Amino acid sequence: MHFLHHLSFSIGEFFYTSILNLKVRSKIQKLSKQDVNILENLFPYYKNLRAEHKKDFISRLEWFIAEKEFVARGALQKVTPEMKLLIGATAIMVTFGFKGVFLRHFRKILIYPDSYYSTINQQYHYGEVNPKLGMIVLSWEKFVEGFMHSQSGVNLGIHEMAHAMKLENQIHYNRESNFFNPHRWETYAKEASLQQKKILNGDSDFFRASAAKNMHEFFAVALEVFFEKPREFSSYNPTLYKSLVYLLKQDPLTLSGKGNERG
Repeated sequence: MHFLHHLSFSIGEFFYTSILNLKVRSKIQKLSKQDVNILENLFPYYKNLRAEHKKDFISRLEWFIAEKEFVARGALQKVTPEMKLLIGATAIMVTFGFKGVFLRHFRKILIYPDSYYSTINQQYHYGEVNPKLGMIVLSWEKFVEGFMHSQSGVNLGIHEMAHAMKLENQIHYNRESNFFNPHRWETYAKEASLQQKKILNGDSDFFRASAAKNMHEFFAVALEVFFEKPREFSSYNPTLYKSLVYLLKQDPLTLSGKGNERG
């Protein structure tokens, strides 16, 4: 009976995903030359990709934009194509090592003009990820601030997409879970724990203090630095950096052709 139940669930899951994929394909719109120019001028990760990776990045980005519902909230009048483009590009960057991973559980992306009040914990926020409601929430002002200062190591978009990716890895209904290699995660987690202790003991300020709060927060903060300051990160703690390279299946230094190849 257990086998039959599992088989029935798997078949249902397959058909659900297939129908969803058909709907997404019908909504896909090719990026215009203007869209690509925006990425070239405003999104360093894309600009620095080798030519063979740019086509793949664009294809995944078109799919991501078609799959998500972008919703203007608060005083934001509407979601512009540029907002979809840059938010989507951030998600593709973070997940670029995993073909077929589009954070499917998170169907809605809510965009506020600035900070917003969360009724969940009665506090003002600039961003959050809500797995119960399948939503990613962003402040557009803080999002823009992050990629306008693309080497600061502080980036709201990367931070929230990192949270969403970590949660997506644990969600089992949509054929997109368990993409992190367990052994590689264990290796990373061991190094991350050592770094958290350094932060708590005041022995390092390379990562901001909030990274020591818990493993979820450290992962999000670490990815901000990983993508925005990879050379500094690699020099500061090559073991932790390499553990993330293997976990995420990408290295920003070698993707751009500006670093030494890693095994």
